[in-house]
Amino acid sequence: MKSFWSGLVFCLLLHSMFVIPSHVRAQKPDSVSPQASTIKKGRLTGVLAVQGAFYLGSLGGLYYAWYKDYPQSSFHLFNDFGEWMQMDKMAHITTAYYISRIGHATYRWAGLDRNRSIWFGGLLGFAYMLNIEILDGFSSEWGFSLGDLAANTTGCIIFMAQQFAWDEQRFMVKYSYHPTQYPQYRPDLLGDNLIQNMLKDYNGMSFWISGNIHSFLPKSSKFPRWLNVAIGYGAEGMTGAFDISSQVKSDQIPQFVRYRKFFLSVDVDLTRIPTRSKVLKGIFNVFGFLKIPAPTLEYNTLGQLKFHPFYF
Repeated sequence: MKSFWSGLVFCLLLHSMFVIPSHVRAQKPDSVSPQASTIKKGRLTGVLAVQGAFYLGSLGGLYYAWYKDYPQSSFHLFNDFGEWMQMDKMAHITTAYYISRIGHATYRWAGLDRNRSIWFGGLLGFAYMLNIEILDGFSSEWGFSLGDLAANTTGCIIFMAQQFAWDEQRFMVKYSYHPTQYPQYRPDLLGDNLIQNMLKDYNGMSFWISGNIHSFLPKSSKFPRWLNVAIGYGAEGMTGAFDISSQVKSDQIPQFVRYRKFFLSVDVDLTRIPTRSKVLKGIFNVFGFLKIPAPTLEYNTLGQLKFHPFYF
């Protein structure tokens, strides 16, 4: 949960500082020699300086926000794969994917060649998330999670594999959230305001793989370039990480049934919407990680098949 918070902040800060992806997308790989060395030293210095400052600043803030008040221990492992019905692992995948993607975009903007930009972008995502796992490993409250490490690696690979294969992201990892009833019972764990809920309440989160249809069609196709199809995963009924706690700080908590949800929906790839406005391009890229609300079909492990006219 803490990695999702810090990673999301890291992504948004890089986005807001550079608003790079729109410019990089305009610089198609076939318009620049993939292996050409056109490093712009001023840009590269700025990229490394800003990334370093955000890297250290966000990890320092994370330490004081999460670890400072908990006792430290020797380095140890912790098996948390059963927590939150693996929703936290989806958050790790999403965070690592976007840090890798933004890292690649900034390096490409700074003039690094195609291959190095991809590798360095992926390594940035992996290294940032690895530092969080190491902090966990020295905290008596948590521990180094091999499951988290695997999820982080998966997020980096999803980005890198597509960039090496297609020089674009045909399948995007996306996030959505809607308010739920659960935080009122565990505000300490699930947040006590909307911003905290969006980062802590896994009951209201959904994580998506959004695939672009046009990218698999002939270039002459008139099919909308921005229209995607998305599959999603969510879970509900969670007032604790592993099981439903009936008593927390003497407050009674209802016995909710925990269950998984699977979704099929349509989506919009904001980064593929044609516009000449640099402002709109920047906005579309900053918020491109959000799944657009749309009609959605849900199947859950309670055996229910539902249609949502408008789901987020």
